[in-house]
Amino acid sequence: MRLLTFTTGDSTLRLGAESDGLVFDLAALADHAGVPLPYDLLSLIQAGPAVLEAARRLVAEAAASRPAGAVHRLDDVTLRAPHRPGKIIGVGLNYIEHVEESSRSLDTDRDLPPRPVLFSKPATAVTGPGQPILHNADLTTQLDWECELAVVIGRTAFRVTEEEAYEHIFGFGIVNDISARDQRRSGQWFFSKGQDSYAPFGPVVVTADAIPDPMALDLSLRVNGVTKQKSNTRHMLFPIARLIADISSGVTLEPGDVIATGSPSGVGAGMVPPEFLVPGDTVEATVELIGTLTNPVVDAR
Repeated sequence: MRLLTFTTGDSTLRLGAESDGLVFDLAALADHAGVPLPYDLLSLIQAGPAVLEAARRLVAEAAASRPAGAVHRLDDVTLRAPHRPGKIIGVGLNYIEHVEESSRSLDTDRDLPPRPVLFSKPATAVTGPGQPILHNADLTTQLDWECELAVVIGRTAFRVTEEEAYEHIFGFGIVNDISARDQRRSGQWFFSKGQDSYAPFGPVVVTADAIPDPMALDLSLRVNGVTKQKSNTRHMLFPIARLIADISSGVTLEPGDVIATGSPSGVGAGMVPPEFLVPGDTVEATVELIGTLTNPVVDAR
């Protein structure tokens, strides 16, 4: 199931499900059918599998009857960030080739990390499809991109094993881990990666059952139509199950939390010469079976 948040003629956020180019307004369908259903994605995730199954049934029934006003063409709606996670946990240096390019260009250790390298992004960094990535030249001249598979947690996870990890996944999306490379402070990445708009997220959340093998997904990123990154999630140094087990060993993962699983090589800082985002650029991050997350870069001053 492909879940999303959208607007139509006004700014009201609506919870939807996309299928074959159509967007089903889940709140409208629920009201029409007299079925109680949360009106936002985070609440839907928190409500558990039974409520998700009710949403599936509503979409299946609407595909046949299509009640007036509850179904839109995808091209006629504006997508927003699927939801605002309570926590965004980023994973650094999780593709071997990215470890090598980072050691050359970002002064990180050239040895492979023995455990996942973790950092956080605040919820205020989240922005949605089509929304601007803010470039403030007073703060950075080294604004960089990183296409990453996002894992959305569906069940509370604390001290889970790798074997149990997938039981706690709700679904998958895309995060573009935007970074101001010149704002790393004594090795700390929070301000470098946590500024407003530095976590484009979307365009949808695809439920786990619709992704047969999340460790075998092609991912790529383009800037102004030119491919900069191209890899596959099978090249992760620490696979998804290991990440969930490691993070939950000391941090409770809650429904709706997002793990940005790391970037492959091809970041701007690793180019020769380095390349960085400037106002007017357009960034497209793509993950197989999920879609493309597109964001313009704008001058924030």
